[in-house]
Amino acid sequence: MIFETKKKRPMAVLVSVILHKISDEENKDSLAELSRLVKTLGYDVLETISQRRAALSGGAVLGVGKLKELANLTGGSGVVKTGASLKKHKAREKFEKNEEDSDSNLDEEIDDEKDDLDIKDENNQNDSTDQKRLKKEKATLVIFDGELTPSQLANLQSATGVDVLDRTGVIVEIFSRHAKTRESRLQVEIARLNYLAPRIRETGSSGEDRAEGKVGETKIELDKRKIRDRISELRQELALIQKDQAIRRTKRSEQPCVALVGYTNAGKSSLMRALTGSEVLVEDKLFATLDTTVRAMHPESKQKILISDTVGFIKKLPHDLVASFRSTLEEAAHASLLLFVVDASDSTFRSQLKVTNQVLNEIGIHDIPKKLILNKIDKLNPEKVSELLEEFPGAIALSTLNRDDIVRLMKTITDFFEQDMMETEIFVPYLTQGAMSTVRKNIRILSEKYDELGIYFTIRIKEKDFIQLKKDFQLK
Repeated sequence: MIFETKKKRPMAVLVSVILHKISDEENKDSLAELSRLVKTLGYDVLETISQRRAALSGGAVLGVGKLKELANLTGGSGVVKTGASLKKHKAREKFEKNEEDSDSNLDEEIDDEKDDLDIKDENNQNDSTDQKRLKKEKATLVIFDGELTPSQLANLQSATGVDVLDRTGVIVEIFSRHAKTRESRLQVEIARLNYLAPRIRETGSSGEDRAEGKVGETKIELDKRKIRDRISELRQELALIQKDQAIRRTKRSEQPCVALVGYTNAGKSSLMRALTGSEVLVEDKLFATLDTTVRAMHPESKQKILISDTVGFIKKLPHDLVASFRSTLEEAAHASLLLFVVDASDSTFRSQLKVTNQVLNEIGIHDIPKKLILNKIDKLNPEKVSELLEEFPGAIALSTLNRDDIVRLMKTITDFFEQDMMETEIFVPYLTQGAMSTVRKNIRILSEKYDELGIYFTIRIKEKDFIQLKKDFQLK
């Protein structure tokens, strides 16, 4: 028998600086979320280092003692080197590596090697990891919970001897791996280049290197100009795709639409699958879904209702990513009803709900009717569910694993779209060709009464649709 050895995941150290306005609890929650991001990236957390400071240090961010402690976990010197001894900054290396094949990469499907990096969270196994074994290992990545300047990134890399990413860099990298459609991959590439542009610097030189480009142009200037040109090309291509998307959205505008919005990993895709019966991607992973999916609610009501799943939000979501995914989120702006989905079993869902509202306000979505969905109640006891419903009157508590909950939500959605309908009666003669089948197929019938000439239907219908029905079939 052949036994397969599970491939060991690389280690990362998480670092945070607690400023005076941040509580220990807020710092703890933020680091917990960052830990999940890091695991989605394919790393295990070796150690977490936090330091309370009045402000971020202009150079290495941490104090001398904490910097030494960090370096002990990575095998670095703990000293920020200066001058020609520093290596080329990672941002430049990454840009130069991707420059030649960026066009082809966008056109190719995500390959198996990249998928292998998207390792699923295995919380039950990670929780039982032998801490003594971990302490003997060295981290190969340092991740800072916040945004760092280019010089701070370079200094931390110098002191630790390993790669350093800030929170924005982690999110951009995850988005880059999970983007599937042409539109989302273009959006992510724009955000990635916007992130890299200010971080391209030759830390081992005075910056006077000359390159083949415009007269007197340094290598750094040439690199940055290439990035600007590339972003311009990507935006032009993205604009064409978004124009087509807008046309399709306009064609759907007459149909009622519900948009699922909320924090990443709140269960939106699971709810989408339950409401539509479609095979959408469902993974216990942050940002598993980046592309907006639109499906009809199933089984269909007499009035066809569309359900759209949108990209999830997160605290400190980089503004470039919000801007890049603006058109994707516009699906929510054109919806008639927003379902704010939260993981009710997560103690931090209230702050997550606040983030969702902030992002939607940022892109101009204000006045659309909304319902709060307290998802994953199968993980809570009945008393806790009752407390939440008392705290959030009007919310809908459900589990996507419970079909009765989903049926109840479907009725709520159907009732919402029927509230502006009128109840009326219409007579349809047996001899009026096509009228009978149209009424039975497309209109909510409350009752029907027969006589020798036809059928009297009591129906629920919008006034404009009622007028059109009578006009099409010359009914009274």
